[in-house]
Amino acid sequence: MAVLVRGGETYRSASAVQKIFYRTFLRDIYANKELSERAIRSSGLDWTLVYPTMLTKGPAKGSYLADDRLPMRGNPTISRADVADFLHKAAHDPTWIHRDAVITD
Repeated sequence: MAVLVRGGETYRSASAVQKIFYRTFLRDIYANKELSERAIRSSGLDWTLVYPTMLTKGPAKGSYLADDRLPMRGNPTISRADVADFLHKAAHDPTWIHRDAVITD
């Protein structure tokens, strides 16, 4: 199974402030995001798209949230160690095949 990490939720589900940030500072990064997601989804592979919130260098907490969509307030974060834990679990569990996963502490 291919487990791919992409930054942030999709543009359509972003808040107004996030959309402004995406259109200005992250414009080049997000330019082909929808196209690449469409290619992954239609690839015929078993895939999981993972959208972590802002990454930290902190230790794993093991108590992160993961779902197709999560309400976001403030400046949500997640440690790289917890992202790695989720990626490992998603790669070995069919629960997340053909799904998007938003993860945060």
